[in-house]
Amino acid sequence: MSCRSIIFPFTAIVGQERMKKSLVLNAINPGLSGVLIRGEKGTAKSTAARALANLLPEIEVVSNCPFSCHPEREELMCDECRHRKNQGEALPVTKRKMHVVNLPVGATEDRVVGTLDIEHALKTGKKRFEPGVLADAHRAILYVDEVNLLDDHIVDVLLDSAAMGVNTIEREGVSYSHPAHFILIGTMNPEEGELRPQLLDRFGLCVNIEGIDDPKARVEVIKRRQGFEENQARFVANWEAEEKALSELIIRAQELLNNVVLSDDMLELIAKIAVDMQVDGHRADIFMMKTSRTIAAYHERQEVTEDDVKEAAELVLPHRMRRKPFQEQKMDQQQIEQTIQEHKKQKSPPQQSESNQSPPPQGKDKNEDNQEDD
Repeated sequence: MSCRSIIFPFTAIVGQERMKKSLVLNAINPGLSGVLIRGEKGTAKSTAARALANLLPEIEVVSNCPFSCHPEREELMCDECRHRKNQGEALPVTKRKMHVVNLPVGATEDRVVGTLDIEHALKTGKKRFEPGVLADAHRAILYVDEVNLLDDHIVDVLLDSAAMGVNTIEREGVSYSHPAHFILIGTMNPEEGELRPQLLDRFGLCVNIEGIDDPKARVEVIKRRQGFEENQARFVANWEAEEKALSELIIRAQELLNNVVLSDDMLELIAKIAVDMQVDGHRADIFMMKTSRTIAAYHERQEVTEDDVKEAAELVLPHRMRRKPFQEQKMDQQQIEQTIQEHKKQKSPPQQSESNQSPPPQGKDKNEDNQEDD
């Protein structure tokens, strides 16, 4: 039995629907720049992040490349693979499962971005690069547990690479770049400290989760965990159909994503929500746009609706809300709903005002004619 088969199934996780939805959306569209999962310990944060990889299909990679480059798409190739392809060389291709790269809490910058051999570069004029975590994470899932305990500079590097899709190393005037496209998943327990607002804003989505209060649901958590530990192979087999259905849904949504249309009316609604919620900058607008399109693709629709925008706002805005020191970060759901309702009213002219402005009926009596003459 492979080690992948003993991972707890994603679809077997009880509750935490918003967390699971946000992870699936990032699998459909890695351009969402990752998701930050905030919650108390023991709420299946790590389990869900690791189980996501089992839902994703196998990928083709250049077999002898340390960056797992795509054999056809040049934007997902390192310089060496791109050069070999342009020279007409047939790149050796192999398939592999999507994997999860874990970033340890005590990781140094060199461990994350990689290292350059400066002495070798000065002597030979050629760059020698030792790959780091970001190289391993290219076209994979980068999982950062307790992201709030990392050095701020390391977090900044991770978020820069997630947004740009490139990792650049500069040492003593020598620079080296390689592609770094990955699904970023960060988890944290707010009781152990917060991330700075500037770093929070860089995560595309954020989900706040809590333990389950319903006794029946908690019993179901216990039963499923017990069943998994007693016979892992049988438990995984029992959830194989659900896992396959969700995996196929992700693949269909990925194919549909580029065809999803976002009307100017929905763009205006997104901008109004951002203004009414008083968020800083324009990242909220951009991520609401991307997320609403991804949600539409998830529902296998080609046009974004108001419900898609509302759901996107609930994932994009919580960690971007202004707050006072020591104040809990909350989002005003009623304000979002009010903005949507006002937008609907502006779209459709009120019926009453039209009836008031309608011309008088044709059959007028003499008194009305006389009053008009007077």
